[in-house]
Amino acid sequence: MFIIAKAKGSVKGMIRENKINLTKNKNMLKEKINEFYLSNQKDRTQNRFFISDAGKCHRQIFYSFKNAPKKPIEPNFLRLFDLGNHVHQMIMRSLLNIKGIRVVAAEINIPPHGIISGRADAILSVDKEFYVLDIKSMNSRAFGYLNEAKEDNVLQLRLYLYYFKINKGILLYMNKDDLRLKEFIVDSDTKQVEKLLGELNVLREQIDSNTLPSRLSDYPKNWRCRYCNFSSACKAIHK
Repeated sequence: MFIIAKAKGSVKGMIRENKINLTKNKNMLKEKINEFYLSNQKDRTQNRFFISDAGKCHRQIFYSFKNAPKKPIEPNFLRLFDLGNHVHQMIMRSLLNIKGIRVVAAEINIPPHGIISGRADAILSVDKEFYVLDIKSMNSRAFGYLNEAKEDNVLQLRLYLYYFKINKGILLYMNKDDLRLKEFIVDSDTKQVEKLLGELNVLREQIDSNTLPSRLSDYPKNWRCRYCNFSSACKAIHK
């Protein structure tokens, strides 16, 4: 009986010790994964416009050029960017194996241009007609409200159409939660693109002359303000 009691005590002690170790190490993987994403975060210096700047607040772009202090990107958002890359790869694998669709080019840079740079997801040939493909991913809530292509996405795609001299594009959205798809055909619009490029030229002059652009007209109620990494810098300047 004594031996059994002693053995039971040893087992209880081992359980307590394991619980302590589990408590100490419960975030071991989480912390290391977060550290991995943070250490691999590329904080690039911006010296030219990107296609993704289309539709953004000009003050936000200005701050990016000037390397203004900004909120650090949380690891979970960095993982979302990574997930977006995997979504692109999954879609492209499908397209490469579908009869009747020819992937003319993938991850192709726009022709060299002085003011803006960008890389399209793909150029496709479907029924002998060319399309620029732009793939986007979003959560279920945003996907549920998506009845038409987002305005900023349309503008970005039209920039690709302008530079590749292609008349039509496809915006393909994937729901990251259940992998459903929605697609929208987008026609080129040269006047809209040239207007945007004119505005970017003005912004470039403001950046070079260190002239701070105005806030958005509906600041701070605009949804962009809520998610802007430069919100503190913008708030500190009262104009």
